Amino acid sequence: MSKEETEKAVGRKADSANARVGKRSANGGHLETDVLKLLPQEPASTPSAKRKIGIHTSTSGGVHTAAERAWRLGCNTFQVFSSSPRMWKPFQLSRQQCEEMMRMRDTYGIEPVAIHVSYLVNLASQTDEFYEKSIAAFRGEVERGLALGAEYLVLHPGSYRGLTREQGLDRAAAGIERAVQGLDLGSSCNFRILIENTAGAEFSLGGSFEQVAELLERLRPHAPMGACIDTCHSHVAGYDIVSEEGYEQTMRHLGETVGTENVRVWHCNDAKAERGSKLDRHEHIGRGSIGIGMFRRLLNDPRFKRAAFIAETPVDEPLDDLMNVNVLKDCSHS
Repeated sequence: MSKEETEKAVGRKADSANARVGKRSANGGHLETDVLKLLPQEPASTPSAKRKIGIHTSTSGGVHTAAERAWRLGCNTFQVFSSSPRMWKPFQLSRQQCEEMMRMRDTYGIEPVAIHVSYLVNLASQTDEFYEKSIAAFRGEVERGLALGAEYLVLHPGSYRGLTREQGLDRAAAGIERAVQGLDLGSSCNFRILIENTAGAEFSLGGSFEQVAELLERLRPHAPMGACIDTCHSHVAGYDIVSEEGYEQTMRHLGETVGTENVRVWHCNDAKAERGSKLDRHEHIGRGSIGIGMFRRLLNDPRFKRAAFIAETPVDEPLDDLMNVNVLKDCSHS
């Protein structure tokens, strides 16, 4: 399905959904966007046979419901929060929820699954109280990831405001090491912590591939590690991934630092802001300053044939998530 055909099909489904749930209400109510209510109980499109393609998915109604949402969107991978991303107190996952998640994944053939760590966690914090809370919260993320059978746990390294960059790297590495002490993360465990590159804002760790590589090197003795590379973050941090020549140079640099074999997940997001702006603002695939060409190159790059490609794009209108998944699928066939 071409991009134009995808957008027309999604438009028809969105129009139908709008008719069912009504327009935006006068008192500021929002249109329904939950795919469990908008899509029939079958995949909206066929999962990709060539690549692992998915999207960050809601856990409303219980974390196990994310697998159903992903399947209905035609995904064969997905990402979730295992708890509220903006609250310290974690959700309590029941054994039944965890078992149901794994059962549904087996039924639908969905793998891998990534969990994104809460935005509150800052393992480079100079404040001891916040640092200790972050270590405890991160350990909880690892424990929930293991209970859910997730393959990956994606972490933003943190902000070192008030410290030097070297002190921030030391603090983040030590915090992760402490958080995983005593947990069974041996060679038999199919679980990895993925360090995500960031948009390069001041005091933010991970704004360069070198910093991601350094954290991986420091942490390998303590936990199974890998990397998650975000297309929007790379672009606004200053890497040229848009031009064909720039893309090749950037991927060679990624290979020389992080190692392409260590990139287990790509966060596929277009960017609202320009290259080098340091502004982390995600846009729909092909509609931002990165453009569709880069995603076609990425989804067909043999160096990443074993990676998962997961969108974190906005849902501004009903079924925007379906649109972005289908655009990525279309890119993989270009």
